[in-house]
Order: sequence, then structure tokens, then C-alpha cells
Amino acid sequence: MTTKIRKDETLIVVALEEELDKNDLVGWRVVYTGIGKVNALIAVGRAIREKRPSKIINFGTAGSSRSELIGLHEVTLFKQRDMDVRPLGFELGETPLDEINDINLERPGLSCATGDSFVNSSQDIDVDLFDMESYAIAKLCLIEDIDFSCFKYVSDNADGDASQDWKRNVASGSSDFIELLDSLYG
Repeated sequence: MTTKIRKDETLIVVALEEELDKNDLVGWRVVYTGIGKVNALIAVGRAIREKRPSKIINFGTAGSSRSELIGLHEVTLFKQRDMDVRPLGFELGETPLDEINDINLERPGLSCATGDSFVNSSQDIDVDLFDMESYAIAKLCLIEDIDFSCFKYVSDNADGDASQDWKRNVASGSSDFIELLDSLYG
């Protein structure tokens, strides 16, 4: 992760402009995907076709299942929380007949479960964070053999107050992320 990379060979992927203003990232290529796994795959697929990056960095907000988690964190284990075919004998998050399920970047970091719903209550999957795009991006990078990193800013506690907390904190992590980029890759 600490290897110096070239800005022009890197794609920064963010769901919403409210999470990160690309004008604050001079020299970096930024793509906004919109919310959800499908939108993320469409936008990142287009960006790869336009100019294939050697690295993709996903940044955004996430709800936390652990109240002590605050601030910006690297995510290195990705799960699908809305792939649910347990009635057919599969585990929650397991895609039938697919060789790729959980994605582990094999370095220290937090776990995140991705799904196409905003989490504001307890979930049946054991992870640190919840988001709506990172699993899809991680899987695409794995398939396309593109180096991948992911950083999430904890915006809420994935509870009954999550929607109000997210609205209040959606832009709060951008300065921490920019500082991290500068220190790691600047």
C-alpha cells in the first residue's frame, strides 16, 4: 500500500461529489459513480475503457457496526450483505456457482459489507462497516487485475439515527482522505 504511485495511473472512485470535491485533488483522476453496486460498476467500467488505471482507490462514507470506530479507515475485507440465498443452503453473502465471494486484500484493515440498501439497523453479517459500492469495485479490480485500495470514513453508527448522522457527516472525511493521499502517494 505504501508504494509510490503515479497520479495519472490512478483512478479515485467516489460515489458522490458531496463526499469528495475533485477540485481538491489536483492531478488525480476522479470518477463519481452514483449510489449502489450497479452504478459503481457502470461508472468504473467506463473509466477503465477510457484509460485503464494501474490502481483504483475507492473513498467514501460508511456506517459502522462498532460505536468506537470513528474517522478514516482502510478496508481490506469485502463482503456482499444483500446476496442472500440461504434458503438454498448458501451462506449470507455467498453467490451460488461463483468462485469469488469474500474478497480479502491480505493486509490489515477493516471489513465492509456492501449492499443496495442504507443500513440503519442491526444486520445478520459480521463486519465492521457497511457501504453501497466497495464490494463491487473490489471484485471488478480482482477480475481485471487492477491494484485496489479502499478507505472509508465512518459517517454513522448504522442505527436508527444513521440517516441524520450521514447527512451531517457526508463531507466530513474528505480532508482526512486528501491528507492520507498526500502522505501515501503524494
